[in-house]
Amino acid sequence: MLLLRDGDAGLEVFMVRRHYEIDSFSGALVFPGGKVDANDAAPELRPFCDGADGLCDVELQFRVAAIREAFEEAGVLLARADGETALLSASRVEALDAMRKPLVAGETTMAELCRRENLHLACDRLVRFAHWITPKQQPKIFDTQFFLAAAPPDQLALHDGEETLESEWIAPARALAEADAGRRSIVFPTRTNLGKLARWPDAAAAMTAAADATVVTVQPQITPHDEGRVMHIPAAADYGFSEILLHPDSRVIRVIA
Repeated sequence: MLLLRDGDAGLEVFMVRRHYEIDSFSGALVFPGGKVDANDAAPELRPFCDGADGLCDVELQFRVAAIREAFEEAGVLLARADGETALLSASRVEALDAMRKPLVAGETTMAELCRRENLHLACDRLVRFAHWITPKQQPKIFDTQFFLAAAPPDQLALHDGEETLESEWIAPARALAEADAGRRSIVFPTRTNLGKLARWPDAAAAMTAAADATVVTVQPQITPHDEGRVMHIPAAADYGFSEILLHPDSRVIRVIA
C-alpha cells in the first residue's frame, strides 16, 4: 500500500524500515504490505467492502489484504462506520489499535472485526498502481500488487515496532536520492515505483493518473552481459525504460533502453 499525502514540499509517501531479523528485504525501506491471508477472501467479508461490485474474488482479496496490512503495520485503517461516507476518525481507529496484534497472530479476522465494530472497508479508496512478479530465475517468487491510497488526514501512521522498526513520510525523489547515496536500502521494484510516483506533484494528481492508466504486469527477464546482467521489463509498464544493466551485486549501472 502506497499511502500518500501532501507535505510542505509536495507529494509524500509513507514508508517503513523492515526489521533486520526478517528474512525478506531485511533492513529495507518499503511500503506497508505483506502476504495475502486466506481469511482475506472470506465470502462473508464481501458485504463489508465498499467498492466490491465489479471486482472478482481475487481482486477483492488483494484490496482487503492491503487494507489489513496497512492497519497492522502502520495503524491506518481505511474503513467507514456502516452508513457513513467519511473514513473513520483518528479517535475511532485509536480505540481499535488493540486489534492489530490479534490480526497479525491470526486470532481474529477482518470479517470478524467488521462485523463486531459495524465497519465497511474502503476498498473504493484504493487505486491499482503496479503489478510485479519476481523473475523466474529467483528461488523465491513474489507476486505483488501495489495500490495507491490517500491517507486519512487525521489518522497517525506509525510503524508497529516488530516487523517494522522505523517509519516516515518522505518525498519519493528524496528516498531515491538517499538510496543512491547509500543511506537507504531500497529493493528494485520499490525504487522503480518511487521513480514513477515522483512524476506527480501531489496526491490527487498521482491518484488521477493511476486511475486512468492500464497496469501492465512486470516479470523481469534477466540475460547475461559482459558487465553483469541485463534486466528487461515491458516498455508498456511505463517506467521510462525497458532494459537496464545491472552490476553483479544488483546495483544499476546504466539504462540501456
